[in-house]
Amino acid sequence: MSDSDNNHSSPVCMVTGGSSGIGLATARRFAAEGYQLVICGREEPKLAAAAGIIDQVSSVAGFANKVFAKVVDLADVEQAKSFVTGTLDQFGRVDVLVNNAALAPLAEFDAISSESFEATTNVNIRSVFYLTQSIWSAMKQRPNLGSAATIVNISSLAAVDPFPGFSLYGASKAWIDLLTQSLATEGKDLGIRVCSVRPGAVETPLLRRLFPDFPAEQCVSPEEIADTVWNCVASPEQFPSGGHFPVTAESTQS
Repeated sequence: MSDSDNNHSSPVCMVTGGSSGIGLATARRFAAEGYQLVICGREEPKLAAAAGIIDQVSSVAGFANKVFAKVVDLADVEQAKSFVTGTLDQFGRVDVLVNNAALAPLAEFDAISSESFEATTNVNIRSVFYLTQSIWSAMKQRPNLGSAATIVNISSLAAVDPFPGFSLYGASKAWIDLLTQSLATEGKDLGIRVCSVRPGAVETPLLRRLFPDFPAEQCVSPEEIADTVWNCVASPEQFPSGGHFPVTAESTQS
């Protein structure tokens, strides 16, 4: 089989914010399952390093799949749309979209600057809308490949239980959850499933920057989030479309 044939036959997973943390862990998990990966980020060195890691995972798992990594500012609508176009030109399909990229400003409500509000809503809401809308059109035209196309939105427990300082972040994730429910209903007859994953505290550099003293035993790993994302795709009976699935230290230990 030629590389071109392989590009159009192996399933494709697109992960935003795929150069570190939850995004990279998710990309690694799907690479190990035989998916070709599409990732984006805003820092070229981190993105290149992530692509190398994903390539190695794919190779160790016995696959010769490709990684398409692109520097993208998702807050820019045209860049987001171009990212989708480039992916479809490269692979001809997208089977899984993981909306992971997000900003998480920590500030009391009356201290949130207009710049922070605009940046957060641009990345956490606008980019998700425009990227998902572009992918949605492609997924509707996707041929019947034996399984539904799947969109997994990375939400947060802050969507339902925000604490002081996370009002803007929590509100943006609540929007994600409502979008998930709405699109799950709309996608039911189109062969498109939509789920959201609600992590609690995740052991990442972002968490340590915001909350350096947060107890490690109350954190989950990025890999545990990635496992749940994979289950949303691989186990539709246990992870039905429209569902919001929490991942916390308590849930992973039960």
